[in-house]
Formats: sequence, structure tokens, C-alpha cells
Amino acid sequence: MSVLRHARSIIFLPGIVTIIVPVFLLWATDSLNIGWSLPKPVSFAPSIIGLLFIGTGLILWIWSVGLFGTVGQGTLAPWDPPQKLVIRGSYRYVRNPMITGAICILLGETLLLGSAWLLAWFILFLAINIIYIPFFEEPGLERRFGHDYLVYKQHVPRWIPRIKPWKPTYQE
Repeated sequence: MSVLRHARSIIFLPGIVTIIVPVFLLWATDSLNIGWSLPKPVSFAPSIIGLLFIGTGLILWIWSVGLFGTVGQGTLAPWDPPQKLVIRGSYRYVRNPMITGAICILLGETLLLGSAWLLAWFILFLAINIIYIPFFEEPGLERRFGHDYLVYKQHVPRWIPRIKPWKPTYQE
């Protein structure tokens, strides 16, 4: 798996969503408000919670990208998707760990940096995915992976992880 192949998809997709757009919004709106103007010591709470969300999102995202490359033999980019259905690691808990990771990162940035504009970007990104994934991405996965994906879809939730990993009855 080419590092350049992954780097292009990483820079183009999550890089734009979680870095470029938030930096632009903060720069254009001058809306940085760490602590959300809350009194001390309560003002530290949003930052700490935000860092936890960012850390969780990064773990989910990195784990998922690695599985797409090694198991799925593809990238996160729609123009270079995995060739094999990935039902290992984070994908045994949640069907969309990369989007869950990106959502965690955006929410974490919003909490950490105290920007209503970042909150608006988080809500817009969430709304786009609430529409895109079930109506566009999942039908494509059903066509590509057939019965295996349908069974997987019945057992693993879309965004909020299961408590215990799902174990398919067949070998990948």
C-alpha cells in the first residue's frame, strides 16, 4: 500500500474537514473563545472534554485508516475504496469509525476552542453524513459486498459503537 496513495486521501478528506475548514473559520470569524467565557475553574471543563473527544476521534480514525489499507486493500477515498469488506478492529464495534472519529474531532475542537462557528461546522458536517451515508454510501456497499454487508449492517450500528465487538460466523 503506497504511502502517497494514503496521504492524498488523508489530506483531501479528513484534513480539509478537521483542520483546513476549522482554521479558516477561526481566522475568518475571530471566534476563538477557549473556556467559553465560563468562570474559573469551570472554564477548564470544555477544554478537557474537548481534548478527550479529539483523542478518541484520532484513535478511531488512525485505527480505521490502517485497517482500510491492510485488510481492505484500499483507502478512505471514494475514488480508491477498499476492495474487501473490513470487519476487524474498530469495524466490529461501529460501521463508520472514520466518520465517528471525524465527528469526535470536530466536537472536540468546538469544545476546546469555544467557537460557535465551529459548532455550526460540526452540525453541518453531521447533517451531511446523516443524509449521505444511509442514502448514498450504504447502497453502494450493499452492491459491492452483497450479503456479507447486509449481515454486517444488521449487527453493527452505524455511528455509536457497540459495547462488545461483533464476531461474524464466517471467516473474512
